[in-house]
Amino acid sequence: MLLDGYKGKNVLVTGHTGFKGSWLALWLNKLGANVIGYSLDPTSDYGNFNLTSIKDMIIDIRGDIRDDKKLNHVFKDYKPEVVFHLAAQPLVSYSYEQPKYTYDVNVMGTMNILEAIAATEETRVGIIITSDKCYENKEWIWGYRENDPLGGYDPYSSSKGCVELLVASYRNSFFNTSKRPHNLKLVATARAGNVIGGGDWSPGRIITDCIKNLEEGKEIIIKNPTSIRPWQHVLEPLSGYLLLGSKLFENNTEFAGAWNFGPLPSSVITVEEIVSKIIKNWGRGAWKNSQVGLNTIHEANLLNLDISKSNYYLNWHPKWDIDMAVEKTIKWYKSYKTLDMYQLCIDQITAYSNC
Repeated sequence: MLLDGYKGKNVLVTGHTGFKGSWLALWLNKLGANVIGYSLDPTSDYGNFNLTSIKDMIIDIRGDIRDDKKLNHVFKDYKPEVVFHLAAQPLVSYSYEQPKYTYDVNVMGTMNILEAIAATEETRVGIIITSDKCYENKEWIWGYRENDPLGGYDPYSSSKGCVELLVASYRNSFFNTSKRPHNLKLVATARAGNVIGGGDWSPGRIITDCIKNLEEGKEIIIKNPTSIRPWQHVLEPLSGYLLLGSKLFENNTEFAGAWNFGPLPSSVITVEEIVSKIIKNWGRGAWKNSQVGLNTIHEANLLNLDISKSNYYLNWHPKWDIDMAVEKTIKWYKSYKTLDMYQLCIDQITAYSNC
């Protein structure tokens, strides 16, 4: 991947204090970009944002994407050329508790981002991150393609489907390249699988649950061991986002659209299988199946992405299989209390880039 084009560019990352956002901010900073972060406070003291001290290397701004006035000031003051929009309410379980908040943040927050892009002359590229859960899940065995129907059973998934429709509408109505050839603003959406990696402490996530129980010497409780998910290391989709952004910045209008960044077919495995790999890499531990609360929240049993489009048009493909993804993830969690985590993260980014 040739990502030298980010050097010296003003790049806004929303949600930069979160799991994926902090990794992206680290990578962009390494590439020489002038990174502007806009986000709420980090939710954990032990995430990458705090442990790597990335805030001292970038412009670090606290703000809510629902606050359109503050957001517009950030665009006006820093004039980002590229925007990576990752800020969101990211949890399925919480979306059942707070559906209105979920839609306000995910849908209306994204509208504020699109409005700011439209109003800022210097902003040329927007990458809006959604989710593999934006599709109408029919539980079929093959992967969903970018032109398959959107849907979403739960409020979170539905909100991400709404974001896809919203971005497509803005692209057609306000960023139409045939109507505005001299003022190109190219906006794309990106859909990833179940992302794992160091620094994710979100409640209800499989890695978080595993690590907390392993650290305390407790059994890991699994409610849906046979559910199948497209697991991938966090650097996989981030590499796709960066590559897509670089293509768009070169005024390649054909890249403005929806893109899947999923794992290799061999990395689409059950919850039971990935937990077993986590335990193996940790060196000890055990898990057990639990039916408690199994029917309280709907969960898909099978979900997969077709990445043919990204592979063919972007020449993007996954580099780390599931075993490498788990190995790198567990190394982070076994090191975060003792090692220089900035250097560990940079080492992992370098190792991935050199594959």
